[in-house]
Amino acid sequence: MTQAIPLRVLPEPGLVPHPVSPVAETRDSAPIRPPLDLQALSGAAGLEDRGDVGISGSVRLLAASGRLKWEDVPPDDLFADLVEIAEVNLPLARLYEGHVNALRLVRSLGDATAHAQVRQDCDAGLLFGVWGAEGVPPLVMDGAFLTGGKRFASGLGTVSRAVVTTGEGAAVRLAIVNVSDPQRHRPETWRKTGMRATVSGDFDATGLLISDLVWLGEPGQYLEEPGFIGGVWRIAAVQAGGTLGLLRAAADHLAALGRLGAEAQVARLAPVVTRALAAADFTRRAAICAEGPEGARDPERAASLSAQARLLTEDIGQDAIAATERAVGLPHFDTDAPTGRIARDLATYMRQAARDALLQRAGTWMLGQPGPFSRLLSPEDVHARG
Repeated sequence: MTQAIPLRVLPEPGLVPHPVSPVAETRDSAPIRPPLDLQALSGAAGLEDRGDVGISGSVRLLAASGRLKWEDVPPDDLFADLVEIAEVNLPLARLYEGHVNALRLVRSLGDATAHAQVRQDCDAGLLFGVWGAEGVPPLVMDGAFLTGGKRFASGLGTVSRAVVTTGEGAAVRLAIVNVSDPQRHRPETWRKTGMRATVSGDFDATGLLISDLVWLGEPGQYLEEPGFIGGVWRIAAVQAGGTLGLLRAAADHLAALGRLGAEAQVARLAPVVTRALAAADFTRRAAICAEGPEGARDPERAASLSAQARLLTEDIGQDAIAATERAVGLPHFDTDAPTGRIARDLATYMRQAARDALLQRAGTWMLGQPGPFSRLLSPEDVHARG
């Protein structure tokens, strides 16, 4: 059974000790939540991938632990949740990231009515998602109704409410849609080898009343920083967790064969584990910047650090897949091999949109900053020293 690395109790990864999050010190104390049953989530992952059971059971475990509640949590805690869930059940982490992203959008852009409605839905254990990829035809407003839909919609049949994009470019606007009608779900359009447990596919919104939508913010607000690109640290956290979970599964496979101590295997896996842990710490720092006072003061810093975290964890994830293939060998490609399943899910998840655009934006900002690069992750030092 794959075991998660308990990020909350291990010494901090990385070379430089990190201070307690200023956000955690100033924000109201988050409600104490029961611990997650990570062993149960891990055990369900293979069954969910094969379709023997639905992922809704694992979602109910998230709800029972309080992870689907409306209340916000400090970025340290959310980071740890995303990594730990992704380590043992990557498709579930993908759905959970969509849920917390949707709640963040409602909190930042929604009015009091939206807040009250979403809080009530969360208390009822409903799962939210964010569906932005346009279908064919795309989702548009036509008189009193919506037409078209969304593609790559994760959680069909599990997600009850989705935050969707309407409009294009600077006029893009968000709205909450009730997506629980199974007649509108097209899971057969998901023909990918990975992330099968999420039950993704197309959603047909044609005929939905525009008057039933719950609008979030004004046109263009969705694209403002630090909430837009600045939020991709959550994707980076899921990628880091999935990478660590894959490497753990590879190590478990070798240990069962008595080969884990072989010099060649140590050389293949140990350096990637170290890099993944370092990238996870970079991601945690990016999260604290994006979600705290520094993100409000310098939104471009928050966006750039989050983007770099996403790019870094993707690169290491790709290296982890290659190292696992070499370490496990041909059994990795067995239909039911845990390493093969995790690698397929991770490779699919890491194919996020606009990678090159993120690289250009974040890299240009980073290289253009004055002074020592060592200060880029310590904005408080920059303000103190000038």
